[in-house]
Amino acid sequence: MDRTPDDAPPPQAPAAQAPPPAYPPPRTPVPAGPPAPPQPPGGFKRGFGLGAGAALGAGLIAMIVGVVGFALLAGLLALIGSTVTSAPSTSEGTPLETVWGPEDASTTIREIAVTGPILTDSGSGGVGLFGLGTYGYDVAEQLDAMDKGDADAVLLSMDTPGGTITGSRAIADAVTRYQNRTGQPVVAFVRGMSASGGMYAMAGADQVIADHGTMIGSIGVILGPLQRYRDVTAIEGGLLGGGVTTDGGITQEYFTKGKGKDFGNPWRAITPEERRVISAGMDDEYDAFVNHVSDGRGIPERVIRNDIGAYIYSPRQAIDNGLIDTERGADEAFRRAAEIAGGDPDDTRIVAPAPLGFLESLTSARSDAEPTQAQLDRAAAAIRRSEVCAGGAAVMAVHVQVANLCR
Repeated sequence: MDRTPDDAPPPQAPAAQAPPPAYPPPRTPVPAGPPAPPQPPGGFKRGFGLGAGAALGAGLIAMIVGVVGFALLAGLLALIGSTVTSAPSTSEGTPLETVWGPEDASTTIREIAVTGPILTDSGSGGVGLFGLGTYGYDVAEQLDAMDKGDADAVLLSMDTPGGTITGSRAIADAVTRYQNRTGQPVVAFVRGMSASGGMYAMAGADQVIADHGTMIGSIGVILGPLQRYRDVTAIEGGLLGGGVTTDGGITQEYFTKGKGKDFGNPWRAITPEERRVISAGMDDEYDAFVNHVSDGRGIPERVIRNDIGAYIYSPRQAIDNGLIDTERGADEAFRRAAEIAGGDPDDTRIVAPAPLGFLESLTSARSDAEPTQAQLDRAAAAIRRSEVCAGGAAVMAVHVQVANLCR
C-alpha cells in the first residue's frame, strides 16, 4: 500500500565532513637525544666574514686615528706658524735665529755662510742646495737687500776652496757695496779654509779672522783640464758612455797663474799659439785678483806676485803675509766681531737663517733642511753637470784641482 508522508521515515541528517589536512603537514616529533655538534661555515663564508670584519675594524681604527691625528696636526701647525711669524726675519722674509749671544741683545750681527765650492748662480747646477756649495749671486743678493737697520754688521762665515771667478767677485763687489751703503763693517771668519775664490770674496772685509788649524791663500787662477787624445784608433759608443782607444795615450793640461797653482798636476803640452792666447786672457783675471787683494789687504802687488803666490798658508803664515789680521777660536772671534760692530760682546747676538721647521718640511718651503742621502747624491750629480765640470775651459779661482770636484 502506498505510504503517506505521515508514514515516511524521518530524514537522515547529513554526515559531518572531516576538516582539510594542514599544509605543510606537521612533522612527526623525534624522540629527544644528545644535540648534534655545530657545523663550521664553509671556506668562502669563513674567509669573507673574517675579511669583512677585519676591514671594518681597520677602517674604524684608521678613522679614529685620522681624526685625532688631524686635530694634533692642526694644533702643531698653528703653534709652529705662530712661532715662525714671531721670529725675526730677513728682508726677503727668511726667519732668523740667534746662533750666539743673548736673544735680547741690543747689537745684532748677521751671519752669511760661504761654504763649499763657489758657483755663479742657481743656473750653474744644484749644489747650492744642502750646503754642498754657495751661489755667489745669491750671497750678493742677500747683502744688497740689507739696510742699515737690519743689522749692525755682517759676518762672512768662510769654509770654501774657492770656485768661479764670477761667483767669487760677485760676493766681493757686494761686500763693498754694503760697506759704502750702510757705513757698517764686514768681518770675515775662516772656519776651515778660505782659498782662492774664498780669498777673493773676503779680501775687502774690514777684518779677517781665522780659526786655529785653518788654511788661507792660493791667490791664483786655473783653467782646465784640457784633454788630448793622441793617435786615436777607435771610438766606442755605448749605453753608458763608450770610450776611446789611442796609440799615443791621453794627456791633460792646466793653465795657471800664480806660482805653484798647478802643484801636483802630472799632465803637460799645448801649442805656443794656444798658450799665448789663453795665457793673455788669464793675465786679465789674475791681475784683477791681485789688484783686489792688494787694495783690500794693503799688500804690494809685487809681494803677492813674487812672494805670496798661489800657495796655501796656515793662520800664522797668513798673518805674516798680511792675508788675515788675527787667529782666534770661534767664541773669541765672535767677541771681536762684536767690538768691531761697536757693541758690547756681552750684549751682542749673531743671527743666521733658522733651520727648516716642521711646517716648512711639509711644504718644502725652504731648502736648508738636513738632506737625505738621495738628495745629497742628486746634488753631487748636479755639481758634475755644472759650469765647474761641464764648462771645460772655465777660468777658476779654486784651490783644489777642478777635476777633483767633478768625480
